[in-house]
Amino acid sequence: MKTKSIAWLLMAVITLSAHYISAQTPEKTTQWKSFEKTEFTFQDRAAWYVKPHKAIEGNPWIWRAHFPTWHTEMDSILLSRGFHIAYVNTNDMFAHPKAMQVWDAFYDYLVREKHFAPKVALEGVSRGGLYVYGWAKRNPDKVSCIYAEAPVADPKSWPGGKGKGKGSPKDWEAWKQIFGLTEEQAANFTDIPLNDLAGLAAFKVPIVHVIGLKDEHVPAAENTDLLVKNYIALGGPASVYPMTRGEQSMEGHHFPIEHPKFFANFVEQHSVPVQKPLLHTPYITLNKGLGNAFEKFRTTKKGTVAFLGGSITHNPGWRDKTSQYLREHFPDTEFTFIAAGIPSLGSTPHSMRFGRDVLAKGTPDLLFVEAAVNDRGNGFSEKAQIRALDGILRQMYAVNPKANVVMMAFAEPKKNDDYDAGKEPAEVAVHERVAKHYGAVYINLAREVYDRIKAGEFSWKYDFKDLHPSPFGQEIYVQTIKEMLKMESAATGDMKFPAPMDRFTYDKGSYHKLEEAKNLKGFTLDPDWKPKVKFSTRDGFVNVPMLVSETAGSSLDFEFNGRGVGIATISGPDAGKITYTIDGKNRKTLDTYTTWSNQLHLPWYLMLADELPAGKHKLHLEISGEKNEKSEGNALRVVHLLVNE
Repeated sequence: MKTKSIAWLLMAVITLSAHYISAQTPEKTTQWKSFEKTEFTFQDRAAWYVKPHKAIEGNPWIWRAHFPTWHTEMDSILLSRGFHIAYVNTNDMFAHPKAMQVWDAFYDYLVREKHFAPKVALEGVSRGGLYVYGWAKRNPDKVSCIYAEAPVADPKSWPGGKGKGKGSPKDWEAWKQIFGLTEEQAANFTDIPLNDLAGLAAFKVPIVHVIGLKDEHVPAAENTDLLVKNYIALGGPASVYPMTRGEQSMEGHHFPIEHPKFFANFVEQHSVPVQKPLLHTPYITLNKGLGNAFEKFRTTKKGTVAFLGGSITHNPGWRDKTSQYLREHFPDTEFTFIAAGIPSLGSTPHSMRFGRDVLAKGTPDLLFVEAAVNDRGNGFSEKAQIRALDGILRQMYAVNPKANVVMMAFAEPKKNDDYDAGKEPAEVAVHERVAKHYGAVYINLAREVYDRIKAGEFSWKYDFKDLHPSPFGQEIYVQTIKEMLKMESAATGDMKFPAPMDRFTYDKGSYHKLEEAKNLKGFTLDPDWKPKVKFSTRDGFVNVPMLVSETAGSSLDFEFNGRGVGIATISGPDAGKITYTIDGKNRKTLDTYTTWSNQLHLPWYLMLADELPAGKHKLHLEISGEKNEKSEGNALRVVHLLVNE
């Protein structure tokens, strides 16, 4: 990386890290087993950390959840070896998201202000299992290993007592109350350690559980056994050690820890030497930030967030976890989330469908936009990308001048090849330019993934795996987005429109009704099109109305008022060629068969003209007698008429 780039990254780290500083009450120094203990209040909660006599380089640490004075033998060993021990009191919150927010802030404080290691070992005893797994699943990149002792993995087992365990009626009522659940809702509650372990397993975070074989309060069969089975099935490394020696009390829930040195070795093995992964912050450019959206969320207690993108946005992963984090970060806010991800679509389709797929469902206060992967794959020119992305933002700000936008460039192998060649991918540069022009937040995830691979943190082949990211890759994305959402910025008021980046920007792009097509010759309006050949389809582009013809020479006319016109087609194995004129001039031919037509009925958006003088025009379109040599026919299936007014 060039010196200029390094300097920029360092400046970004210095600037952005200021957002994480938390004011604390004065520290008080006491003693714990001959070690110095620092006590203080953190977010109105008792907190402390214990220092070793001589810290290991990088300050590795273990974080205790609940019952911090229970079975401290392993902690003493780790302290003597150079580890720090830390704790913040979120007791009796049962790992509620509000507790997880405290944990996030406590982690940031210790890592950024006290220079603790970026990865922490977690120690959960009994109900502490709820905490360590609740936080680890939300932050798998920050955990070196998990040591859990008779851990609760399912609240229905404890405190619910819905299985073979004794349960605790008082704690069950408290758990339901803090989560706001009825008995029926509690039975179907999913945010528990047993579930959603894929990200943690993808990071290969090693776990070890010590259990009692006759535990009547937290039976292993309902907790550890199920969690470990689920974790191993997802590829996570796990071990279980039954404790059978010594007195077993509290109906088998309390037992001596055999060979605590062994478990200290486990923690040390996975924590030392301290690894320092790259920071997320250098890949985030706040520009004008998210102050308007955050102010709206806090003051009105309502918020609308939209996610506009392709398959990476459509598929489960970063979008779901970003939504979850927003709900937890703003717990008093009622959110409406608009999922507008459609596989295969890039910026031009987004600009045409924005009104129908986003604005018709609500007015966003916060909009996430991604198109860099499909724009690359679908071959959209740099000019087309600018017109489309510029148009999307202008459509957004026209209906909500206070909206905040996050532009994201996701990773793919071809972008990695560009970086290897020393050049910036065109799609990444376009996203950055548009974000800067409008003051939108910009996240360069393509560069972050590339840099982390080059730094040896992971591989594309075995970890990230695909441009449709594995659970590991989804976590990389969401952790950077979370860091961005933690960065507070002041509200900036209404968006003051700069000039369009291109005078033919798609700022008035929209769908027009198929019925507006006239003079149909050979075309029929199928009210519920479905393919005869059972190739894959895309939701929203099957079982919907389409103008259809499979015959060469078929034609239609479309009169419109605007600066641009196009068609959205379904390009399958029999997709044909078309010829067309605008206002009777300059006849052109276009092939609608694509690279993917032999395996997918692909939504394919074609702008036939986008530099027309404003006003009325007429499109005349015919199916050509010629066809692509790979195509099985001459079909044209039009699902939308496109106009940029």
